[in-house]
Amino acid sequence: MVTGPAFACVSARADASASAPTLLFRLRVADPTPEGVHMMALRCQLRIEPRRRGYSDGEAVLLSDLFGERSRWGETLRPMQFAQVSTIVPGFSGSTEVDLPVPCSYDLEVAAGKYLASLDDGEVPMLLLFSGTVFVRTGTVPAGEGMAVRLVPWQCEAQFALPVATWRELMDMWFPGAGWLRLRRDTLRALQVFKSTHGLATWDETVDRLLKEAPG
Repeated sequence: MVTGPAFACVSARADASASAPTLLFRLRVADPTPEGVHMMALRCQLRIEPRRRGYSDGEAVLLSDLFGERSRWGETLRPMQFAQVSTIVPGFSGSTEVDLPVPCSYDLEVAAGKYLASLDDGEVPMLLLFSGTVFVRTGTVPAGEGMAVRLVPWQCEAQFALPVATWRELMDMWFPGAGWLRLRRDTLRALQVFKSTHGLATWDETVDRLLKEAPG
């Protein structure tokens, strides 16, 4: 009896040639169809599963914006969406490997971005959930040129531990030694006025000055 495809994520790396911050997740795809797979239109939902790792006290302070105080984490440490992407897996027999490009954001207003920016080291526990359509060859017509279509079963998934160092490498490609914070237009205008009024040269100096003047 032919069963459905199986998936594993074997590695991840920063894509140095992409036009925007992108991680390449390397997938191993196997399918036991004797005639082989003609093509697979694959969809993947990537989730972060924060319960599957421990956190230092410093990380816990930064994560309080997301999860509250550590004493509440039993209730608040829930999976969060990282990305939802699609790709085409070319034809193969038995098994193959393919890169899954995943665009990434450093926006600290996005829960996943805030979570990743709060981690010092270690790994990010992830779950990849697969769906899509498999086009398989069949031998029902002369020369075995028939085609059958079936769905990727809903239970197809794979766990992966993304190294925090890989995420940092990606961010350093695009924002070397820096981060990215989205502000409302009126807030940015007020900062610009403060910067000009005090004769400050950079935005770093502006925020630094405000932090020093803020009550402890």
